[in-house]
Amino acid sequence: MAWSPCPWVALVALVVAPVALVGGLGAGTPPTIISVENGGPWGEWGEPEFCSKGSHATGFQLKVDPYKGFFGDDTALNGIRLLCSDGGGPTSAEGPRGTWSAPQSCGPAQRLVSFRLRVEAPRGPWDDTAANNLAVTCRDGQVLEGQGASAGAWGNWSLPCPPGEGVCGLRTRVEPPQRHGDSTALNSVDFFCCP
Repeated sequence: MAWSPCPWVALVALVVAPVALVGGLGAGTPPTIISVENGGPWGEWGEPEFCSKGSHATGFQLKVDPYKGFFGDDTALNGIRLLCSDGGGPTSAEGPRGTWSAPQSCGPAQRLVSFRLRVEAPRGPWDDTAANNLAVTCRDGQVLEGQGASAGAWGNWSLPCPPGEGVCGLRTRVEPPQRHGDSTALNSVDFFCCP
């Protein structure tokens, strides 16, 4: 019987996956994931991206494709960038359209701790946009609403980060451009919480 490297490949994948998930955070307990239930159904999840170790998200920016009119293919929300306390700005996957909005930030020494998405449900033969806007809460209870598009409805708030933790990273679900179809770009996002 010939030796096969396949079991070793699987073992290496199991060992490497947790390290890849926590990115620059190093070894240790994996971060808590907070999510919402109303994200759009299209696209693939991008790689998780994080603030540097010991840094947390204190704000965000949105990449938004403006409304193109009745005959245009609208994608609305194309990207989310976290603004980290160390000056970093992780983004995960993003769509190609739109421009970055003005930064939205919590007060001094605050962190993002929960979020919700404004999402347009699938519209059948009509133009779909999926995620349109993002709102977050800061640790002190302040709510920051993004400058995204207005289609769809706000979903429920995610669970908050555990006590003593704050948002430190994200991964986004993005549909790539559809050459002859209806593109939606960003559909959903998960945030990671770290101590």
